[in-house]
Amino acid sequence: QVQLVESGGGLVQAGGSLRLSCATSGLTFSAYTQGWFRQAPGKEREFVAAINWNTYYADSVKGRFTISRDNAINTVYLQMNSLKPEDTAVYYCAAVPRGGIRSREYEYDYWGQGTQVTVSS
Repeated sequence: QVQLVESGGGLVQAGGSLRLSCATSGLTFSAYTQGWFRQAPGKEREFVAAINWNTYYADSVKGRFTISRDNAINTVYLQMNSLKPEDTAVYYCAAVPRGGIRSREYEYDYWGQGTQVTVSS
């Protein structure tokens, strides 16, 4: 059974930092592309970042967020710096067997339950 469990969300002031983690089990982690998405209240879920052999970012987070992975412990991270109120959302990690970088929600097979990130102004 595949499980993705996010952690690290919370409340932070604008300009602050958070690091999200996504612990994965039940799949061959190194063989999967990992992605982060987010959904703000009243909005659709949107792509944030993805990693396989390379990394790829949404324009809105480029230069502020960094995605990384540790294949030894089956965990993907999202380091978020210079946070803005508009980054407030529920953040989800997702996984799909490796291919090219995937940035569309429907391209991912497995999802976590999400972790709330709130950035106050």
